[in-house]
Amino acid sequence: MEARPFDTGKTFEKLQVMKRNLKGLGELAVAYSSGVDSTFLLKAAHEVLRDKVLAITVHSSSFPEAEQKQAQEFCVREGIRQTVCNFDELAVPGFSQNPPNRCYLCKRALFEKVLKTAREYGILHVAEGSNLDDEGDYRPGMQAIAELGILSPLREAKFTKEEIRFMSKQYGLSTWDKPSFACLSSRFAYGEQITREKLRMVEEAEQLLWSLGFSQVRVRMHGTMARIETDEKEFPRLISQENRTIILEALKTAGFSYVTMDLAGYRMGSMNEMLTKRQE
Repeated sequence: MEARPFDTGKTFEKLQVMKRNLKGLGELAVAYSSGVDSTFLLKAAHEVLRDKVLAITVHSSSFPEAEQKQAQEFCVREGIRQTVCNFDELAVPGFSQNPPNRCYLCKRALFEKVLKTAREYGILHVAEGSNLDDEGDYRPGMQAIAELGILSPLREAKFTKEEIRFMSKQYGLSTWDKPSFACLSSRFAYGEQITREKLRMVEEAEQLLWSLGFSQVRVRMHGTMARIETDEKEFPRLISQENRTIILEALKTAGFSYVTMDLAGYRMGSMNEMLTKRQE
């Protein structure tokens, strides 16, 4: 039997507690992105609230079309009500300048939009999918969520990412082993201007890498240079002659001048490392 770094019995207890809390809300709108966390949350909420649940998916330049398609397909398959609302993050004052609090500016405006959409459907409560592990990194967006009174059922129930993946597998959700994803705006060094064209370049680059079979991958943008992060176990595949040629040609066609590989490999929030160094 596979050993797990957590008590599965307590994990099932967390699920029951969360489901009781969700049922007590009566109705709920879930900010749904098709990621691991929000998919599990939406599934659990729908299980207890049925047609009293509304999935709200935001369409924006920082949200890849592939992710939006997956969100729509899941809702259709599960019979969950869904609405898609358009959001232009580049119109948010200060966002495109990409300051260290960019995520706060975006999340504040985005969830104001989600709240407004929920109200149009007569729904008072809105929830999002952050988990206990999200408290460990620099995440200014969490402040905006707290200020607006957005619920975080997974975090409140003290679900970790590993527990969410485990429970997702128990539910038969295909997202149980889906790579972690963050909005495309997180691919830029703080202070670098974010534009729709640059977001397109990053999206095209990452879509290519996924099509080549890479799982956990990020294409960080520095000027017109692409810095590719992937798991160390995938380094050999990344630098193989065949893949190297395909990746170099495709990314240059997308608009990048230089293409590099990060020898430190993939890690969450690597752009935040520079913020830490500035503070030292």
